[in-house]
Amino acid sequence: MTEIIIARRFCGPPNSGNGGYVCGRLARHIPGGAEVTLRAPPPLDTPLDAIAAADGTWELRDGDKALATARAANVELGQIETASVQEARAAGLLALFEPHEHPLPNCFVCGPARAQSDGLRVFTGPLGRRRENAVLAATWTPDPNLAAEDRLVAPEFLWSALDCPTGFACNCNPQSGSYDKTPLLLGRMAARIEARPRPGAPCIITAWPTGRDGRKRTAAAALHDESGKLLAVARTTWIAVEREVLLGRG
Repeated sequence: MTEIIIARRFCGPPNSGNGGYVCGRLARHIPGGAEVTLRAPPPLDTPLDAIAAADGTWELRDGDKALATARAANVELGQIETASVQEARAAGLLALFEPHEHPLPNCFVCGPARAQSDGLRVFTGPLGRRRENAVLAATWTPDPNLAAEDRLVAPEFLWSALDCPTGFACNCNPQSGSYDKTPLLLGRMAARIEARPRPGAPCIITAWPTGRDGRKRTAAAALHDESGKLLAVARTTWIAVEREVLLGRG
């Protein structure tokens, strides 16, 4: 059993952990690709237990309450969208929300209210040349304070960076080219890390929708370095919720 504390800095909604970050923290216990299912909002600044099972899975618990489960997974994508640094920067300037309209302005990953060295400030927007395919892109330059002991960006921050862009992609409609603002919560995330960048190295994130089924929306994402080398891929399932649920009030 290992203790995990989700510091307030790493929030998504105001009073719970950013889904990608939480998934990445639990996935650290699993070598290779992993899939994490979130079962309840992980509280902040609270000692949580990461518990290994005999079958190789891990569970994150708050006392008797199960918050997440993780298992090894083969994370392969049917397609991987790419963009140049210039294209991704241009897409980021077409962010889907004005700062004052952002649903979670203090989110560790995508919140515009976070300072440069505090949040990741990943702002995704549509790739102009692929608007009909609803592909989003952004640039991300990891801050030095995200480094692990080996001086590379810690794995959980790669999971984080791939999280929110897929949420925005889930609200893109490839058929109509439109975008809606349905509140969504991450339900499941699977990721595979090929290589971890050094802090200060510009990265490119692409994200695109892959399906809808009732309240469930799915998307995928990729992280490349500026030379085009693939660093990580992810696939996600998001759940449409009421605004009050997103904010932890429902």
